[in-house]
Amino acid sequence: MHAARLDMAHRAIEQTLPERGNDYRLAYHLAPAAGWMNDPNGLVFFRGQYHMFYQHHPFSAQWGPMHWGHASSDDLVHWQHLPIALAPGDSYDRDGCFSGSAVVLDDTLYLIYTGHIWLQEPGDDQHIRQVQCLASSTDGITFIKHGPVIDTPPDPAIMHVRDPKVWQRHGAWWMALGARLGDDPQLLLYRSDDLLHWDFLGCALQGQRELDGYMWECPDIFELEGRDVLLYSPQGLKPCGYDNWNLYQNSYRMGQLDDKGVFKPGGPLHELDHGHDFYAAQTLLAPDGRRLLWAWMDMWESPMPSQAEHWCGALTLPREVSRDGDRLLMRPARELIALRQAGQVLQIGALKSANQLLDTWGALLEIELELDIAASSAEHFGLALRCSNDQQERTLLYFDAMARRLVLDRQHSGAGVSGVRSVPIAAGQTRIALRIFLDRSSIEVFVDDGAWSLSSRIYPKTDSLALRAYAVNGTGHFGEALVWGLADLKL
Repeated sequence: MHAARLDMAHRAIEQTLPERGNDYRLAYHLAPAAGWMNDPNGLVFFRGQYHMFYQHHPFSAQWGPMHWGHASSDDLVHWQHLPIALAPGDSYDRDGCFSGSAVVLDDTLYLIYTGHIWLQEPGDDQHIRQVQCLASSTDGITFIKHGPVIDTPPDPAIMHVRDPKVWQRHGAWWMALGARLGDDPQLLLYRSDDLLHWDFLGCALQGQRELDGYMWECPDIFELEGRDVLLYSPQGLKPCGYDNWNLYQNSYRMGQLDDKGVFKPGGPLHELDHGHDFYAAQTLLAPDGRRLLWAWMDMWESPMPSQAEHWCGALTLPREVSRDGDRLLMRPARELIALRQAGQVLQIGALKSANQLLDTWGALLEIELELDIAASSAEHFGLALRCSNDQQERTLLYFDAMARRLVLDRQHSGAGVSGVRSVPIAAGQTRIALRIFLDRSSIEVFVDDGAWSLSSRIYPKTDSLALRAYAVNGTGHFGEALVWGLADLKL
């Protein structure tokens, strides 16, 4: 039966492909061939390749009964779509194979995921059953389901318990789960010797609705440079100042996980990325020891114009994660320089209350640039990206001297989207270093060598390709800009 359901899903993709539109189609970000994509799942290195699984609905570009899409890569840049790995429909995952993780044991690839069942009407989150399930593959392509390995929550009052993250610690397998008890979030931990039989260790961390949201989705715990990091996606946080303006957040905090399964926070909660579209981040420990991270580059209840093109959703570029005190740094994976095509140097210099068209254009660009804020007097100065000829369509990235913030403004970024996001620039800082990746419907900005990042979807017209520098009410000083065209990998 599972094979038959997978065949139906593959046929749905094949039938949709001739109708798929490509105006917003990403060139070098992983997106579904057709249909819907959300959370990255099961990041794993298996037999010399990186494997990426993801939440996938192959039958439409809308969220629906979740399958596990699958892709692989030799180099983190070029990805190959593989057959769908998991399809829902068994008694324990009838309404969805929700998020989870992947591990390798004895040269076998295991997927651990949440089986989801609506107990009453589909979409009624007040009446659900969620269990943690196992599947395996000896070739990395075809998977056999083994059913639930955790079929009851530790408290019968818990219905929402999902997104297992499994990793090895001190010779055993550990599992972290996000859970909801009433309106309070919890982090639950289990331990196993064989991936089949799991012992409940306890609630590693308890939250309160008003302070911490009501559910912690997609938890990930990993050691980084002597500290343990708890990465998760809290739902229900209220906006505060400049923070938490997305519907749901992607956050982290430092701490220490003890052998009894208690996580002791050792620092404040931080938002991981400050753009409009970033959720459900997960990490992978690469063979060379780097901690790599991907996230879903969209946000729930956001405009998604690509749905009209019969596809929806994408993942961020891979990022290398490091630590600076109680904060994470994220830099683009070093392999991404392979995307670079012809490059050029732009000498912008000083602009006084001006708007200057730069001698480069394109939908697929990487830009490295410094803003000299110490030498500048402008209220705002920065770049206008993906500009139309009449400048009515544009995405702005600029330094706001009065607020002392770097701002990403997509009020005029194309179909559907709006909103402004920003990150602080420290008092006394004299320059801002920017590394910007533009794709047909996305922008990712890395600030000051990974201290901050802003990831957002944009949907400009296909002929909005110009790049401009500008300054408002004063002089803005721009350092030398390096610009590369990037390869169209047609992922």
